[in-house]
Parts: sequence; C-alpha cells; structure tokens
Amino acid sequence: MYINLKPVVLLLAFVLLSGCGSFRKLNNRKVSNLKNTRSTEKLKSLSKKKIALKRKSSSDKAKDYILKFSPVAKEEMKKFKIPASITLAQGMLESGLGYGTLAQKANNHFGIKCHKGWKGKKIYHDDDEKGECFRVYKNAKKSYRDHSIFLSKRGRYSFLFKYKLNNYKAWAKGLKKAGYATDPKYPQKLIDLIERYELYRFDKRRFLINKNKTKKITYYKVKNGDTLYSISKKYDISIKELVKNNNLKNNTIYLGQELNINTQNK
Repeated sequence: MYINLKPVVLLLAFVLLSGCGSFRKLNNRKVSNLKNTRSTEKLKSLSKKKIALKRKSSSDKAKDYILKFSPVAKEEMKKFKIPASITLAQGMLESGLGYGTLAQKANNHFGIKCHKGWKGKKIYHDDDEKGECFRVYKNAKKSYRDHSIFLSKRGRYSFLFKYKLNNYKAWAKGLKKAGYATDPKYPQKLIDLIERYELYRFDKRRFLINKNKTKKITYYKVKNGDTLYSISKKYDISIKELVKNNNLKNNTIYLGQELNINTQNK
C-alpha cells in the first residue's frame, strides 16, 4: 500500500518553523527586557547621583574642588610664579566650583575665550555677548596650564608678576585692572573666596630665609580621624600655635587640609 508522506513532512516542517519563530520571538523579548532593565538601572543610578549633587552644599563642593585642584595650583605657582590662591579662586569662581557649563562640557575652568590664534577645539557659549567662542581642553589640568601661559605670555598682565606671591589682594585687583573680567566686583569675589577657604595657605613657601637663621616650614596633610589635639601631640606643638600658624578661625579642620607645622633648623 502506498502512503503519501509529503503532507506529513510539510506539516512537521511547519510545526518546527513555527516553534523556532516563537523561540526567536521569546528570546528577542528576553534580550529586549534585559536591555530595558539595564537602561532603567543606569537612569536610576544617574538620577541618584544628580540628587546627591543637588543636596551637596556649596561649602562641600568648594572643599571638594580645593582638595582636587590645590596640588595643580601649587604646581603652576612653582613653574609660573602665579599665587596658588589666585589660581584656585579664579578656577572656583569661573567654573562654578567645577559644575558650570564650560567646566562640564569643555574642561574650561577659567572662562578663557578663543582669542586670535587659538587652534584647538572650540565651544560657543553666552557670556558678555551671545554665542561667544571659548576654548575646549582635553582635561582640567590642561585648562590650568593654559591659564598660567595666558597670564605669563600676555603683556597686559606683566605688571602682576612684580607683586609678591603672598599679596593676593594686589593680584586680585590687578587682574581686574588688566581686563581679565568685566565684573566690577571681580577682585572682591576672589578675595572673599581666598579668605573664606583660607586659600592663602597654598601660597606659603617651604623655606623662609631670615638674616640669622633658616626657618623650615613642615606641612602635615590632615587624614581621616585627625584632630588638632592629636596633631599637636604628634608634633609636640600646642593647639594655640597650630591655630596661629594656619590662621584658623576655630578648631575645625577638614580631610586633605595642609597644616603648617612650624619647626626650626638650629
């Protein structure tokens, strides 16, 4: 007896193809759901970070900025003879403590515009006028270096370098006089930042030479758990001397702060 197997084979093929199609759809759905889950988790993570940043006080943001960029400012001072306090205060003010548009999108911490001869990347941003051209940097450290070069290589700022490194008030007023900023309150804003966060401590030299002796200034970087009392005991110096040496307003110190431990070479 002859049996026609063709319809059976076709039916089996149809069932198998249908099953594979369903499996593919199910598998694709799983992959899609996994992607959506990861995307949702990423958005939640970013949202939490944004909320945390919003909750952070201006004072905490300032301290974070100082902790991160004070070593860079001191490095620039050593090479270009620009007070670290001035560099830091300008960076804090111009960059909005690192949260401003130019700092975030262009790593530009000093509001330096393109000017003639700039061959690097550019970004356009509203400032004194609409859509002004500003410089873009690979990272914030490049912005700090360009700021140092900008001040040291332009003739209109040359008179500033006649001031002492610890004369931050003269530097602040001089920057306005030279035309760095148009805001009439610019010098006072810099001075306020320097005095509020004691940025002048970064202008101090390691060695000060007197007529009869050399005074060595030792610095101690505050670590987690430190207090003025524990530091005073460690270096055999009174709390009163620590407060005086560092121009502290009270006994409050913070993580990463550099304290002047005044000792002498006899």
